[in-house]
Amino acid sequence: MDPNQDSAMAERKTKTRKRKQPESAPAATASLDELNQDLLERVLSRLPASSFFRLRSVCKRWSSVMESATFRLACSEVPSRDPWFFMVDPQLDRSIVYDTSENNWKNLNPPSLLNQSHISNSMPVASAGGLICFRTVSEEFVVRNPVTRACRELPKIGPLIKNRTLHAIAMKCSGDYGLYKLVLVFGEFPDLSIRIYDSMKNAWEEEFALHRRFEGTPDSDAVCGDDETVYFLSKTGEVIATNMQRSPSKQYSSIITLEEGEEVLYFLSSSGTLVGCNLTRKSYIERPRILPVYFEYSIDVIECNGEVAVVVLSEFLESASLRVWKFFDGHWTQVAAMNPAMSHEFYGKKADINCVGCGDSIFICVNSGESGGCCCAIMCDLGNNEWVELPKCEVDGRVREFMSAFSFEPRIEACV
Repeated sequence: MDPNQDSAMAERKTKTRKRKQPESAPAATASLDELNQDLLERVLSRLPASSFFRLRSVCKRWSSVMESATFRLACSEVPSRDPWFFMVDPQLDRSIVYDTSENNWKNLNPPSLLNQSHISNSMPVASAGGLICFRTVSEEFVVRNPVTRACRELPKIGPLIKNRTLHAIAMKCSGDYGLYKLVLVFGEFPDLSIRIYDSMKNAWEEEFALHRRFEGTPDSDAVCGDDETVYFLSKTGEVIATNMQRSPSKQYSSIITLEEGEEVLYFLSSSGTLVGCNLTRKSYIERPRILPVYFEYSIDVIECNGEVAVVVLSEFLESASLRVWKFFDGHWTQVAAMNPAMSHEFYGKKADINCVGCGDSIFICVNSGESGGCCCAIMCDLGNNEWVELPKCEVDGRVREFMSAFSFEPRIEACV
C-alpha cells in the first residue's frame, strides 16, 4: 500500500476520534442540593402549597427550610396562590379542604388548641388571606392558619356585645400576611353598631354606631322601617316565614369589598335584604329583596373580583333554578345561571345553598339536610358561566356531606 494512503487513513481516523469524543462525554448536571440556601428557598417557595407537607420527608436540609424565616419571606413574595376551600360538615370536623390547584380533597389535622374542651365545638365563621376565624360556644373567637396549624385565641370581647343580636362577622387581611382585622355588626334595626379587632394592636377597637342612608340620598340620620317577619302558605300548604333560617356556619355570612376606595361590608338581613355597611362613612344602606317575600328560596352573598353578588336557588313552574345576580343602577341583574337540566335536580328537595367567591370562581354547597335529599359541591366559573359538580369526598369508604365552605389561600407565612 502506498505510504501516502496509509498516512491519509491514519489522519482521517484521528479526526474521526476527535469528533466523536465530545459526543460520548457525559453532560454536566446540576441538582437542587448544589443551590445555595437563598436560591433553594426561592425555588421551593414557588412549588404548589400541597408540596409543603412533603418537604420534611425529603431530607434534613429541606425539612429545615420549612422553619426558616427567610423561606417564609420568599413565600410572601409569591403574588397569589390557587385557593383552597375549607369544608364544614355537620360534625364540625375541621380537617377537609378542596385544593383547586390539584382538583382534589385533602385531609388536614386540626391543631391541638382546637381540640381543647372549651373550644372543641368551635364553628368557622369567616376567612381572609391564609386565615380562618372560629367562634366558640362561649362566643369568643379563635384564628387559625390551616396549613401551619398555628392557632390563637383573641382577647375576650366582653358581655355588652354578647347580649345583643349579632348580624355579621367578616375578616380582612392586609398585604402583610401577619395583619388582619375582624369586623362584627350587631344591634337591632335601625340601630346597628360596629366593633373591630385589630391584630396589630391585639385589641378590640371602640364600638361605633352606623346611621342609615337611603339610596340616592346624602348621609342622614333617617329612621329605618321595621324588619318584620311575614308568614305565608307554600305550595305544599306549609306555613313559611320570611325570616331566613341559615346554616349555623353561614349564619353571619358577610363579605368586605372596596367601593370607590371605601370599605363596605355586606350581609343578608333576616328578611332577605342585602345590607351594605360603609365602614369609612359609618353608615349603611339596604338593597331591596331580590324576590318577593312569598317566594321560597335560598340565598347567599359573595364577593368575586372585588364586586358583590348574590347566589339564589329558587323554585318556579315545577322546576328549580340556580342563578347569580348583581345590583346595577338601582335594580338586580342576572349575570349567570346554571343549565336548567342540571338545576332541576334540586326541585322539591328544600335545599339550602352556602356559597363563597374567589376571583372568577364560586364554590357552592347544596344541602337539603334530609334523608334522600341532595348534597353536592359545585364550582361555577362566573366569567364563562360554566357549572361543574365536584366529585364526592370519601373518607374511609364513607361519602362526606358538607354544609358550607370558606375560601383561603394556603400560605405558611400567614401569622395568627
